[in-house]
This record gives sequence, C-alpha cells and structure tokens, in this order.
Amino acid sequence: MMELKFIRPYVKRYGLQYLIGIAALLLVDALNVYIPRFTGQITDGLETHSIGMNEIWFLIAKILLFGVFIALGRFAWRYFILGPARSIERELRDDMFGHLETLSMRYFNEHKTGDLMAHFTNDLASIRMFLGFTIITAFDASVMLVLVLAQMILYVSPKLTIVAVLPLILIMFGDYYYGKVMHRKFLEKQQAFSDLTDQVQESVSGIRVIKAFVQERKELAAFARMNLFNQEKNLSVVKLYSLFLPLLDLVIGASGLLTLLYGGYLAIAGEITLGQFVAFNQYISMLVWPMFAAGDCITYISQGLASLKRIIVIFHEKPEIVDGFDVDRTIESLTGEIDLKGLTFSYPDQDHMSVLDQIDLHVEAGETLAIIGRTGSGKSTLANLLLRLYDTEPGMIRMDGHPIKEIPLAVLRENIAYVPQDNFLFSDTLENNIAFGIKKDRKEIEQAAKDACIHDNIMEFPDGYSTIVGERGVTISGGQKQRSSIARALLKNAPILILDDALSAVDTDTEEQILHNLRRNRAGKTTLIIAHRISTIQNADHILVLDEGRAAEYGTHDQLMEKNGIYRSIYDKQQLEKQLQEEGGEIR
Repeated sequence: MMELKFIRPYVKRYGLQYLIGIAALLLVDALNVYIPRFTGQITDGLETHSIGMNEIWFLIAKILLFGVFIALGRFAWRYFILGPARSIERELRDDMFGHLETLSMRYFNEHKTGDLMAHFTNDLASIRMFLGFTIITAFDASVMLVLVLAQMILYVSPKLTIVAVLPLILIMFGDYYYGKVMHRKFLEKQQAFSDLTDQVQESVSGIRVIKAFVQERKELAAFARMNLFNQEKNLSVVKLYSLFLPLLDLVIGASGLLTLLYGGYLAIAGEITLGQFVAFNQYISMLVWPMFAAGDCITYISQGLASLKRIIVIFHEKPEIVDGFDVDRTIESLTGEIDLKGLTFSYPDQDHMSVLDQIDLHVEAGETLAIIGRTGSGKSTLANLLLRLYDTEPGMIRMDGHPIKEIPLAVLRENIAYVPQDNFLFSDTLENNIAFGIKKDRKEIEQAAKDACIHDNIMEFPDGYSTIVGERGVTISGGQKQRSSIARALLKNAPILILDDALSAVDTDTEEQILHNLRRNRAGKTTLIIAHRISTIQNADHILVLDEGRAAEYGTHDQLMEKNGIYRSIYDKQQLEKQLQEEGGEIR
C-alpha cells in the first residue's frame, strides 16, 4: 500500500523504541490474564475451606505485585509508543514545510492557505494517532484476545468459551463494513475542515475590506454556511461511531448473558467450580477491551490512512523551477548585465494568451532600466521571470551572458534584491523585518532605513526598531510598509535591484529623496524600476514602455518624449493631473 510505503522510513527510525513498547505491552497483557485465576483460587479455597489466611495473603501479595508491574509496563508502552508517534508527527511537519518551500509559484496559486493549514494540523494529528494508538490497540487487542481465550479454554471450559464467543464473531463482519464507511466519511470531514479553515483565513486577512464595504453580515452568512457544512461532515463521522459502539455493547452484552446462563448451569452441574465461574466472568469483562479496541483501531487506521493519502499528494508535488543538469556550478556571482531576446511568456493556465510578446533589450551592468505601462501590461511578470519564479523558453533571458537556467537558483536570487508590489512584512520587529535573512549590525540597518526614508518614522514609535508590526504589517501605513521593504532590499546590497511599483504609496518629496539615495548608493549596480509615475523613472538610462505585453517604445526620457507616443501621452496626462491638484489646493 502506497501510504504504508511512504511512512515506513519514519517508523524504522524509531523501530527499537516501538519494539520496547510492544514488549511492555505484551508483558502487561500476560500479567493481566493471571489476576482472574488468583481470584478464582481464592474463591474456590474459601468455598471448600481449603485455604488459610497465609495463602490468601500470599495470593493478594501476588495480585498487588502484578499490579505494580502492570502500572510500570503501561507507563513504558505509553512512553515508547506514543513518544515516537509525536516525534514522527514533528518530522513530518518539518519535512512538509521544507517541501512546500521548494515548490514553484504555480502550486501556491492553485492551493489555498487554509487547505494547507488543515494538512499541518488535523491531518498530521490523525497520522500521529495512527502511528501511536493504532499500534497499541492492534497489538493489545490481538494479544489480549488470544491470551484471554486461552485461559478461558484451558483454565475454565472449552464448551463455555465457544458459547460465549459465538456472538463476538458478528463483530468481525461489522468491523469490515465500519472501516470502509469510516474511511470515506473521514476524507469528507477533513476536506470540510480545510474549506472552513480557508474561509476563516481569507476573511480575517480581508477584514479591512469587509468593514469598509459593510459586508459583515454577508461574510457571517457565508461563514455560517461553511461552518454548518463542516458540522454535518463531523456529525456523519460521530453518528457512525455512535452507532457502532452501542451495537458493540449489544453483542458483548449478549455474550455476557450467555455466560451467566450456560456458565451458571455448568457450575450447578459441577462441571466447573465456582471459582472458575467467577474467573470466567472476569475474562468476559476483559474481552470487552479487545472488542472496543478493534473498533478504535479501525477508526484510527481509516482516519490515519485518509490523512496520509492527503499528505502524500503534497509530497508528490514536484517543483518546476529547479537547477537542471545544465546548471553551471562555477557561477558564484553576477555583475548585473541583462539580455532579453524575443522574450515571450504565457502563464501555465493561460497558454493561449501571451503576457509578454517578443521583448528585446540589453542592460549593461550598472545601468538603470525603467519599465512603465498600463495595468496588466506584463511589468510584474517581467520581474518574476528575472527572479525565475517562472521559466521561459531557453535563451530568452541571459544574465552576464549566461542563459538564466544555467545560473544556480541560489546564486541568481542571492544576487537580486526585490521589492514586490505586495510589500509583505512578517509579524516581527521592524529591525528583524529590515534585516530579514541578512546578518547586519544595527548601524547598517539604520543606514538602510535612512536611505529608504523610514528611519525618522521608526524612531517616532515608542519601541523604535523593536516595534512589533502586526500580521502582514497591518499596524503600519502602506507607505511605511513600502519604505521598510525598500530598506530591506537596500540592506542586501545586491548587484541587481528590482523595485516593482515600490514608490506608489509615498509622496513626491519622499519619492525624490529615495530616488536620490538610490542613485548615490546604487552607482555601478543594475537597477530595474517598475512604476506608473513618470517622475519615478525619468532619470533612468533606459525606459521600456509595455503595451499589452509588447515593447511599444524604448529609449531615454528625452527620446520617448520626442516620439509623441504612449510615453508622451502618459506624461501629459500626469502633468495635467498634477496641475489640477495644485489648482485645487490653491482654491481650497
């Protein structure tokens, strides 16, 4: 079975601990089955007056001693079986997170965060139960059943044992049906939990939008529907479990009733002693646990295999963006020269529509390239391709003369600093966000913040650089998030810097100061600036104007102004908007 083959290496690492736990489990079961015999011997001795107080105390002492060993054994099997199950859960969680980090952007575009969170919580918990309590219930129930039946047959009566066990055979058929149905229902339950988790995560992340558009009632209704569906799927599992247990009780009760009737008859007839009859009833009670354990075992197996199946799907996902066989390991750094030759690209799910079409340009190391164009013209896509978040056809992108696929991924991304449109900050201090992944001292961090014009704002916070920003940086303004992200990129001091609409949330004076600092600090390094405002890019060495994925215009600011094309049209509109804003300010 695929699921067991996948989990086997994890279990093998803890094989010795599992063996010790199982040995402790067997010891406990072996000691348990002798206690009814001691009780029976005391009962027979008292009935026939053939036992003295010394013998009674001796048997009681044996029961107590066995009880101590049983207690120690139970601690041992819990420690050596449930402990490894917890460790395997941790290892699986580590491995799954590590694997997710290797996957390409396509996977995260197609899978929701809530669904992934459900894998990390509910599914791994079910696998832990499968690797812990399943082993306990399977071994304990099997061994206890064999040992108890052996004592019932050898110590009491084979005939009475057959009569008492006959109803229990029904449980075998019930277990088979119960396991199949439970497996299907648990898969549905886990998927419902994934959908609910995703609903909560998305609603909480978008709470500002929900409040701004007064959509609280609508979101509450949507959540209530999802919550109700989740409840229904959970109840379907609970109902099945609740139906199985009473039926199990009924069968066990029937077995107990037959024991009383036929066992009482055999005791009256003298075929068994009173002590044996008492011991047999205790053995019947001891059979209750294996019967219940069989049901629990099937539940854990069904749920564990269902969760393993969901986890294996993630592990079977392969990253598309990897270092290929043609990667050149001798490349250790980049200078920043960029060549695009006929760059054409379509997203995997949009093969019929090119986002970029036949882009040609050359940027020397140390130059600044600006990219401007309408929304959806492919500006951010070009940045993603340079970072190799997506792959293109061979030869379309070269850096320092090397095809991008020949450059090791780690080298490529270490040599590029990137400020994305979505300025993501972690729920951490501002200092750690700016120094993310870079070991720098406080002075260097502060200098980067000064160059990004965020230092003064940070010093106004009560905790300064130790200020904790909220999830995704929601506790600071959009402009502060942008400038914090710029500081993070500047601190990296990479040969190539990509700013993807990174100045859209700052005022023109701050923008001018940041651009001045960039020209000073980035001298001799390549910079790509993606923007909507002409003021942001007019001093660039090269300006690329994108229109519906095509290179509509290319040149310097002055050259593009002389063409009287798209660039000049954008410039005139922005100048008019600026003039109207200034006139509006004077009127007010």
